[in-house]
Amino acid sequence: MKVTCLTFNPFQENTYLLHDDTKECLVIDPGCYDKQEQLELKEYIARHELKVVRLLNTHCHIDHVLGNKFVSDTYGVALEIHEVDLQTLRSVSVYAPSYGFPMYAEQLPGSFLKEGDRICFGNTELQVLFAPGHAPGHVVFYNEKEKVCIGGDVLFRNSIGRTDLPGGDFDTLISSIRTKLFTLPDDVTVYPGHGPETTIGFEKKSNPFLT
Repeated sequence: MKVTCLTFNPFQENTYLLHDDTKECLVIDPGCYDKQEQLELKEYIARHELKVVRLLNTHCHIDHVLGNKFVSDTYGVALEIHEVDLQTLRSVSVYAPSYGFPMYAEQLPGSFLKEGDRICFGNTELQVLFAPGHAPGHVVFYNEKEKVCIGGDVLFRNSIGRTDLPGGDFDTLISSIRTKLFTLPDDVTVYPGHGPETTIGFEKKSNPFLT
């Protein structure tokens, strides 16, 4: 499985494309907002001859959902989120203009994810882990075979997701990290929603919020 990160919008959000030798591809948290960002995503997919088969959100804060409608319309895939984060998604259209995104177009989910679901594409499988705290319906996607976790805004390199947004809760987030992420092997690579990747082992030893 290849993990490609494209960083979009003023929040510097990490959009992930996951694909394997079959060329089937997942798009996770598309943050592309303007035409140039949309073109960058589209050109990467075309250049590598990928077939987009699923569209997933780890959670539904504005910076992670700006490109949902573009990806859904362009590739004919339905959005998949955790049901608990539907309210988070629905609220984006209310506050998007005040955040400087007047052209935001809402894309509602076609189906819902839940803890323990298996996300299959090509020859690859991801497991859905429910990890709330940053957002009430936050999930992460774990590939056990290749020891990769697409972590959204739960755990960052030497930091954690903020909990001062609506639906956030510090104690819940810490519990999610300790019970869902820190139970993974130390050599699992975590690809976060912002900033560089890290590993479970590194964060256990050095993260000031968790040591």
